[in-house]
Amino acid sequence: MNATRIRPMLVKRDRPSLSLKILAPLLALVAATLINLLLHVFMGKDPVAVFHAMILEPFISFPSFSEVLLKTGPLLLIAEGLAIGYRAKVFNIGAEGQFIIGAIFASALPVWYPMATGQWIWPTMLLAGAVGGALWAAITAFWRVRLSANEILVSLMLSLVAAQVLNYLLLGPWKDPNGFNFPQSVMFQYDAMVPLIIPGTRVNASLLIALALALAAYVFMQKSFMGYKLEVGGLAPRAAGYAGFSEGRAIWISLLIGGFAAGLAGAAEVAGPIGQLQRSISTGYGYAAIIVAYLGGLHPIGIIFSSVVMAAIYIGGDNALVSADLPIAAVRVFQGSLLLAYLMAVTFVRYRLAFARPVSEVAA
Repeated sequence: MNATRIRPMLVKRDRPSLSLKILAPLLALVAATLINLLLHVFMGKDPVAVFHAMILEPFISFPSFSEVLLKTGPLLLIAEGLAIGYRAKVFNIGAEGQFIIGAIFASALPVWYPMATGQWIWPTMLLAGAVGGALWAAITAFWRVRLSANEILVSLMLSLVAAQVLNYLLLGPWKDPNGFNFPQSVMFQYDAMVPLIIPGTRVNASLLIALALALAAYVFMQKSFMGYKLEVGGLAPRAAGYAGFSEGRAIWISLLIGGFAAGLAGAAEVAGPIGQLQRSISTGYGYAAIIVAYLGGLHPIGIIFSSVVMAAIYIGGDNALVSADLPIAAVRVFQGSLLLAYLMAVTFVRYRLAFARPVSEVAA
């Protein structure tokens, strides 16, 4: 007599509970932390020193926490814009390029008019950067709608093009003649800088703008009819088509919003802590924001908290480079393991594990 064979299977939950949705990113963060600490032990590093520098210090040290707030701004801006598209199943992977183009558009004003003064300069720069990011995303939207090109590939490849545009400008027409041959623009004038909001730190008004746009994203996705149409289009494309919702319009809106937010973040970066256009303006915010968006459950409020977590990982990684002698790739490894852990955790939010015998055995 054959022994009964039981096989595991995943069964989709009718309605995932809110508690599981909240618990998933927390468990993912704990799992990623333990995995990375174990990895550092194998590398011969002190796990206590790593934990203190990478996890605790960004929150218990005021200078470090102020830098966390500084990095939260661009991550929050980009992730909120991406999440709107992702909920509509429009996958913009090119926020890094839109961020760079936004920084270029914003820098044009102080580069061309270095002697201009007035409080109108930095708001104009932010607006120009946002428009630049949206225009760059519009290229992807056009190719997707008109030519059925994959938006993932097009947006990603456009990020490489944006990086080359930046290199051309900083090695050519926009290069500072007094910059000791470094590929960078002139330093921006005082009125081209976003005002600080916490004295003694580098935290500026772009953080408040990011929080305001997070609130706007919440209203748009949760309360507006357009947000409802985008979400329905992502969950049930055929039903959305029968209801008269335009797929092409959803693609355009999703990509333009994502590009607008990423371009605004790039403008805030050059008009904020950096004060000039540099080749190092691109620090991976556009890619890290993808993790932020998913870690926040693609929900505008959840993304606020996940942005703080990701910013803390950036600052904690910088601290650990010095105090715990970690390699520079430690932050990227932590980010990747965090995304992997979250994807595993969210699988069990949407599905439950069940055990069943094969159908042939049940029939027999």
